[in-house]
Amino acid sequence: MPDDTPRRTYTDLFRTPEFSPLFLSSSANIAAQTVSGLALGTLVFRATNSPLLSALSMFGPALAQVLGATFFLSGADRLPPRATLAGLALAFAGATSALALPGLPVWAMLAIVLAEGLIASLGGGVRWGLLTEILSKDGYLSGRSLFNMMSGVMQIAGYAAGGVLVAVLSPRLCLLLAAALYGTSAALALRLTRRPPRASGRPSVRATWSANARLWSAPARRHVYLALWIPNGLVVGCESLYVSYDPRAAGTLFACAALGMLAGDVTVGRLLPPRLRPRLGIPLLVLLAAPYLVLFLRPPLPLTAVLVALASFGFGASLVQQERLVALTPDDLSGHALGLHSAGMLTMQGVAATAAGTVAQLTSPATAMTVMALASLTATFTLTAVSRRGATDGGLWPTRAAGAVRAT
Repeated sequence: MPDDTPRRTYTDLFRTPEFSPLFLSSSANIAAQTVSGLALGTLVFRATNSPLLSALSMFGPALAQVLGATFFLSGADRLPPRATLAGLALAFAGATSALALPGLPVWAMLAIVLAEGLIASLGGGVRWGLLTEILSKDGYLSGRSLFNMMSGVMQIAGYAAGGVLVAVLSPRLCLLLAAALYGTSAALALRLTRRPPRASGRPSVRATWSANARLWSAPARRHVYLALWIPNGLVVGCESLYVSYDPRAAGTLFACAALGMLAGDVTVGRLLPPRLRPRLGIPLLVLLAAPYLVLFLRPPLPLTAVLVALASFGFGASLVQQERLVALTPDDLSGHALGLHSAGMLTMQGVAATAAGTVAQLTSPATAMTVMALASLTATFTLTAVSRRGATDGGLWPTRAAGAVRAT
């Protein structure tokens, strides 16, 4: 269980063998996702003037994650991580280059991004399972905190630069830039040491189903998964509407959201003592959704940017939940468990983006943001009530007497 023993500093992490190439490869991957997502969302919105299709182009790949988690996820622990990460990055480079082809119809773009989501379902499990090997479980929180910080920085830079490049150049040129970044990610992944798979046996659908059933069978893990997937997925539905909410300021809003997420990760991952973190789980999840209720009033851009950044601070709650998940998972399933978290979270984000785009299509983006924020708050309070009822059974809210950490 987490305690008050000193955690590794970020400097210590970079002194750990293999951490740097994994970190740099992931950085290039996030930068590519950011630039390509904004470029593609803008390209589709210009072509269709549809909030739904724009949201689907940016977050639709997440919908395919559920298929990957159902059929392919056993590969997260049964494939060599170095070759798998490099191969996935090269596949994304090729697919993103195809999206830049002139005259490509919107339906073909959506088909390509859904295929990207299918192959990406394996990437999270491989990456985070490898991180638990490189750092061990006791270093996972500090390492994941630093990765989340990097993600925030890359998104801030990517959305800011992408917004400028989309306006000055063109979305298709931005897609080619993203493809080059994916190629860089592949090259950096090849600097990792060759490691054998964490688990024996070949990847298969049966192995995937068996591991999923094993992970889902424990009430404590099941509660953590639901808390990781639902509240923040619904809030990402709000984020998927930035382009249609304010097309000229979408890059600014995405950058402010990334800045808020960065601040939340630094605070939770490094500044808060372990004994205090779990107590902030519910407040952080409430903060994640509540500011979006104000956007229904269409406040001026500076206030909107502040509200978006404030809301994204609440994403820091996921660090507490992930720490709990790692503690509850056996070593031979670490990659699969974290891959299931990643796939489920992204799938929920894709579902929420689809729902938000549909509501926006029928009403307005501001109204849809309000609906998704209210749904997120409802999910948080419902999960909290259910988890507290199961606290004595070792669920999401274990008793203090047992010395366990309460996670949101």
